[in-house]
Amino acid sequence: MANKRMEKPEQNKPIRESTYETLKHAIILGEIPAGTRLIETAYAESMHISRTPLREAFRKLELDGLVEYVARRGVVVSAFTIEDIEEIYTIRNALMMLIVPSIIANITEDDLTKLQKILDKMDLAQDAHDAEALAVLNREFHGTIEQVSDKRRILRVIESQEEFVMRFSKMSIDSIVRRSNAHQEHHEMLRLLCAKDEAAFSELTRKHIKESMETCLAVVSKGEKQKHS
Repeated sequence: MANKRMEKPEQNKPIRESTYETLKHAIILGEIPAGTRLIETAYAESMHISRTPLREAFRKLELDGLVEYVARRGVVVSAFTIEDIEEIYTIRNALMMLIVPSIIANITEDDLTKLQKILDKMDLAQDAHDAEALAVLNREFHGTIEQVSDKRRILRVIESQEEFVMRFSKMSIDSIVRRSNAHQEHHEMLRLLCAKDEAAFSELTRKHIKESMETCLAVVSKGEKQKHS
């Protein structure tokens, strides 16, 4: 990754902040894989910045648990742990349960039409076994549902976890079995939204999040076993 030219940080933000956000985004989405050594000189040159804001960004990433200082190696990208995944999905579930009543109360025919159009695209991606497209459409589908709630403060908290959820969604969608199950659940979600069945929609959403978490945990556990075998 150090040889790959990074995007320049946004110019309308302090360099230390935009550097941090650029690196955080790349790490969470797997563009900089776990175990990668972040060499100051290489990233400073690639991002066209001095080493000072880069060091500050590294310190913030360390506080986030996204990088760690390893003896004789320097700054290294951390792998997501089982605890990370469980915590983020627990937060996600709790926040979704808070906004479900508002989603059911606010949903309109226009919203349902928009969701159906997204689902039609998901059908095509599913048939084509296009996990990459499904990951993007999956977040569009769920994000559209979330926005219906109009709970702006809760939505800001949800959005703060969005990059993590995108990464984890891709991990779960990469599993063929989970991809099929999740796709069927999306169709059922839309049906329940059309029926304004709050109890059933709430229960299915809880199940959907739990199964995504379990798939991600299985992926991480498998990686840990391979690493130590």
